[in-house]
This record gives sequence, C-alpha cells and structure tokens, in this order.
Amino acid sequence: MSKDWKIKKRRPVRKKMVLPLLNELSNALGLNIDIQNALFEFADYGTWNLILIDKLPMAIELKNPNGNLVAFPTLKGILSWNPSIKWINVDRGAIPFLLNGADCMMAGIQDCDQEIIENDLVWVRDETHEKPIAVGWALTDGTTMKNSKSGKGISTIHWVGDELWNLEL
Repeated sequence: MSKDWKIKKRRPVRKKMVLPLLNELSNALGLNIDIQNALFEFADYGTWNLILIDKLPMAIELKNPNGNLVAFPTLKGILSWNPSIKWINVDRGAIPFLLNGADCMMAGIQDCDQEIIENDLVWVRDETHEKPIAVGWALTDGTTMKNSKSGKGISTIHWVGDELWNLEL
C-alpha cells in the first residue's frame, strides 16, 4: 500500500498539539511514552499523517474502515514503546510472506490478544522472538483469529520491508 508514498510537508509542532494524540495512543495500547525534551514533527505520508519524534517515524494517524481517525505506532514505535496489547503471534512459515507485505492468513496465527475486535489496528510479531513484523487491520476478533485455521485474519498496511521502515531522516 505505502510503496509509492513519499514524505511531504514536514512541519514542526508544539508538544501541546501532539500530546492529545500521544495520550490517546498511550491509553489505547497501555504504553508509557516518554516525551521529555523531544522534537515533534508532522508529515504527510500518502493518506496518513505521520508523527515524527526526534526525526524518527514513531506513529501514524489514519482513518479506520468506519472513517474515524485513529493513531497507532509504526514498527519503530512498537520497538521503542513495547506495547502489551493488540498483538498477534505468527509462526515461522508466515514470516517470509509478511516481510513482503502480504496479508496475514489465520493459518499462520498461533496466538493473539483476546481483546482484539474487528477493525482494530494490530501489530504482528514473530512468536519466537516477539519482535514486530507488520501492522494491519484485524478482519475478525481475537478469539476467532486464534481458533480458525482458514481465511484472512489481518490486512497488512505497514511491514518491515516497506519504505517507511527504512526511512532515514
């Protein structure tokens, strides 16, 4: 999805402008985000609003399928903040496909946060090392994802191999 997108219109923002967004993100994912003395910027990245913290793409703001704006960490944000909810564990067989941006099939899902509901933004991790691989939209709830072995479970929007992951500013 984001393969042809470029960062445009980078602009610095004050802490008080980004604080409500980061508080929403903290509450939604059970995070403790340290933002003392950080440089905040917004940038347009395709249809997403990218939040840069100290020149690193740490979060995205995008519209969910219902048309509401939601915020979620990028893979770099997930590595830094280590959220404890909205995760999906996948087996080794699914990893090569996810690294190329494929959607996650339910056969590869080994475990997940049971609180996930349909249309939630979730992050996919490798079951052995628990490192993030991708971010995507949940196409069903957590219980169904864990128990079902057929069909698509997650529509991927951001993965380790995409341009945003390799972005150096």
